[in-house]
Amino acid sequence: MEKVVIIGCGAYMDSGYGCPGEWRCLKAASFGEGKFDSPSSVVSFVKCECPGRSLAPNTGMAMKLSEIKPDAIHLSSCMVNAKPACPYATAEEMAKILQDKTGIPVVPGTHDYH
Repeated sequence: MEKVVIIGCGAYMDSGYGCPGEWRCLKAASFGEGKFDSPSSVVSFVKCECPGRSLAPNTGMAMKLSEIKPDAIHLSSCMVNAKPACPYATAEEMAKILQDKTGIPVVPGTHDYH
């Protein structure tokens, strides 16, 4: 079973725009739906906090504390598709930073549920 980290947009979750923290991401991972090729084990769920400077260090710390190296990092669908978009960085920029810092592939999105 693939081990994954999911990163959600803290501003989106805290503002109540339909992201409760995030059951849809967890459901997609569990069933291997959306952006997951097969059922996956979520080893960490990290909340990105504006302006995102702590995203890479917090993700690294979550991986260190879990003592499980993930096979992939998924940026949640709310991070990738939110309107308005993040004013600090694009999903592509965040993915590049994370992949450069961790060496782990970053997947944009988690689910296609509405």
